[in-house]
Amino acid sequence: MPLLSRWNLPLQFVIITIYLGLSIQSVQRKLLLYSSTYLNTFPMSQSLPAEYSDLLLEMKQRIHSAQCEAFRTVNKELITLYRDIGKLIVMRQKEAGWGKAIVEQLAKDLQAEFLGISGFSARNIWRMRDFYLAYVSNEKLTPVVAEIGWTHNLVILEKCKDKLEQEFYIKMTRKFGWTKNVLIHQIENQTYEKTLLNQTNFEQTVAIEIRNQAKLAVKDEYIFDFLELSDRELEKAILSRVEPFLQEMGGIFSFTGSQYRLEIVGKEYFIDLLLYHRGLKCLIAVELKIGEFIPEYIGKMQFYLAALDDLVRLPEENPSIGIVLCKSKERTIVEYALRELNKPIGVATYKITHSLPSELQSQLPNPQQIAILLDDIN
Repeated sequence: MPLLSRWNLPLQFVIITIYLGLSIQSVQRKLLLYSSTYLNTFPMSQSLPAEYSDLLLEMKQRIHSAQCEAFRTVNKELITLYRDIGKLIVMRQKEAGWGKAIVEQLAKDLQAEFLGISGFSARNIWRMRDFYLAYVSNEKLTPVVAEIGWTHNLVILEKCKDKLEQEFYIKMTRKFGWTKNVLIHQIENQTYEKTLLNQTNFEQTVAIEIRNQAKLAVKDEYIFDFLELSDRELEKAILSRVEPFLQEMGGIFSFTGSQYRLEIVGKEYFIDLLLYHRGLKCLIAVELKIGEFIPEYIGKMQFYLAALDDLVRLPEENPSIGIVLCKSKERTIVEYALRELNKPIGVATYKITHSLPSELQSQLPNPQQIAILLDDIN
């Protein structure tokens, strides 16, 4: 007999604990307390039934799932509420010329009515107005902004003025689950611009159905400001800080190994870093170079990718991709080096500063090209 029916545990018990915001540990304690009287039906010498661990695991999974779904629902309703308040403010301003004094009075009255509930300060009400105005005419983004947190939306509104840049960070936050601090880090590192400026040969070497996703996986420049870099210890420094390194690489990579060994006809070869991109479902070989890019690096990377595809890649995985990370590069030389290749390779630089050179701003793709790229961020 299933343990649930044997104990006759009400599902309402689990649901109530979720809506009361109880922790998993609290649920477990209450579950054991609730069931203690029923355990007396078993002899003292008899341990818990074998099915108990399965029941507990299933309940944990259900609770986690319900909590996540409840958070998404509450967040969506909260964003919708704030947008509606912003709309009301805009309408009253247009119709009756309401201004600062009315908003300040609204804030006082709302805070008095809803004691203990934050979010109704005058400053935040003005933010709701700005939020409504920012997306009122953008039907494409209106449902998406409700899928990220209010503070995330505020960061994007305050730091990103370009509409396509806003769309990029909204979709990337939703896709990768960035925290507020990670989002700020990505914006300050100019991830949007550096993603659009990346130098790859993916147009010719990557299947069309994953091409835009692959482009979004490689930036033109990476910021390793979490490291005190010295040229000779670059790889060692990265390995000592794998988590922030993977975060800077894009957040959807997993670490496979360093100095990854390949044996070919009795000879050994070693890839500096081997990652796995969970979205693209492919291996990512990374070569770290302490100086300026030279074309010879591409031939070596082609060799590694061919070997990985033949010896390591699983049948259901996509072809491997290579990234050559250099201290500096000449864009024209990179373009020539990548032009005739049959393996997908990107060339990027790393720095410990945050600024994008002004001469590269003019090389960003046009808005139509950017919009097509952003459509593939799901």
